[in-house]
Amino acid sequence: MNQIVLTGMVLSTMPVGEYDRRVVLLTKEHGRISAFARGARRPNSPLVGALNPFSFGEFTVYAGRTSYTIQSASISNYFEGLREDIIGAYYGFYFLEFADYYTKEGNDEREMLKLLYQSLRALLNPHIPDLLIRYIYELKALTVNGQAPQVFQCVVCGDTQRPAVFSAAKGGLVCSECRRGVIDGIALDDSTLYSMQYIESSSIEKLYTFTVTEKVLRELGMVMERLLEVYVGKRFKSLEILETLL
Repeated sequence: MNQIVLTGMVLSTMPVGEYDRRVVLLTKEHGRISAFARGARRPNSPLVGALNPFSFGEFTVYAGRTSYTIQSASISNYFEGLREDIIGAYYGFYFLEFADYYTKEGNDEREMLKLLYQSLRALLNPHIPDLLIRYIYELKALTVNGQAPQVFQCVVCGDTQRPAVFSAAKGGLVCSECRRGVIDGIALDDSTLYSMQYIESSSIEKLYTFTVTEKVLRELGMVMERLLEVYVGKRFKSLEILETLL
């Protein structure tokens, strides 16, 4: 077996047998992987506090032919603040669950890992609404995955001047000349459209640097609900729990 060091975040963990854990990590080097942590549930194990969801750091693992085994962990950020805020924690759990669903082993998931890390940091910022963080995270995740809607020009003809509506089914803006047959069109406020353009085009480090009005937040919510129905089509348990708490 080969010993390697991976940088990543714990997405989920579950007990296996009497003392072991199965851990899902999103890593910079190998995308999403599953690994076993032998004896990690024993009270004296050095891994007992290191393999909780949100834990970010370096994980020393042995790579076997069919599985990984975690030997040690050096955690640089536990995101303790999320454990003190039940609403923020469930937004965070939703982000983890979304990333778990959306990433794959062997893929280059560095941008998704960076997005996840920065989004969890944003949840600790009291000046940015959690709901806005959610919509930014969702739209940027689609963008990272190559599924960004077209928000700069008409998806049909490329026009940038005529009035347009947003259609999740069509994959973006549809101008007044091309919108015949569009049944899910939303006329967006200019500020909503600008926010989407900013989210899609900005670096991840600059995402969480703005706030929006309640109107823009509502429109972003409508847009993201429809986009996730089209591109993701899954209900997440953590989001269902979160919605009962709000």
